[in-house]
Amino acid sequence: MKIAALIFDKITVLDIVGPIEAMSWVPGAEIVWVGKQKGPIRAAPTGLALTVEHTLDEVPAADILVVPGGPGVRLLLKDEPVLEWVRGIHARTQWTTSVCTGSLLLGAAGLLKGLDATTHWNSAAVLESFGAKYRERRVIPQGKIVTSAGVSSGIDMALWLVGRIAGDAAAQEAQLCIEYDPQPPYDAGAPSKAGAALVEKARATVKDIVAKTLAGA
Repeated sequence: MKIAALIFDKITVLDIVGPIEAMSWVPGAEIVWVGKQKGPIRAAPTGLALTVEHTLDEVPAADILVVPGGPGVRLLLKDEPVLEWVRGIHARTQWTTSVCTGSLLLGAAGLLKGLDATTHWNSAAVLESFGAKYRERRVIPQGKIVTSAGVSSGIDMALWLVGRIAGDAAAQEAQLCIEYDPQPPYDAGAPSKAGAALVEKARATVKDIVAKTLAGA
């Protein structure tokens, strides 16, 4: 099963490595790292380098598409070659998935019109500008399109997908092998839990990070 991982400069690294680690437990999984041009890209703000091994035209089809988010996704929302590739590969996938603000790219490609979808909570309005209906949920399947919320929720999405493809037992084994048993020390991981003051502080922090990251693009 071919899994196309779209990567680009200034992605959020956990958006892609988390779900890909979980999806690698699908029997016969083949991970293909694809991007606009071959060579290293750097995640933001960590600076971690990942390598694009295949250009877009080299991967016209895949069984699963994974689109991560991060500050750099905003540079692709009007990139027609990328949007055309997303539309084309989506027509051939069994599953088209996104993590965090990766759903904005699906939206910009016209794939989410009229659908319930999720993204990082700070980008809900942008998601809805593409005709999607934002819902504050970790994972939202709509047919073969599966969107997941901010960053860490990509692991939830990937395990859900492993269950649909290989069965609940396989997904549970994958969960155990990666020891995914979240017990966070704080209960502030969603706007509905965090309180208004913390939400506004976090919103300002995210805005600052995105602005500084894109200023160096």
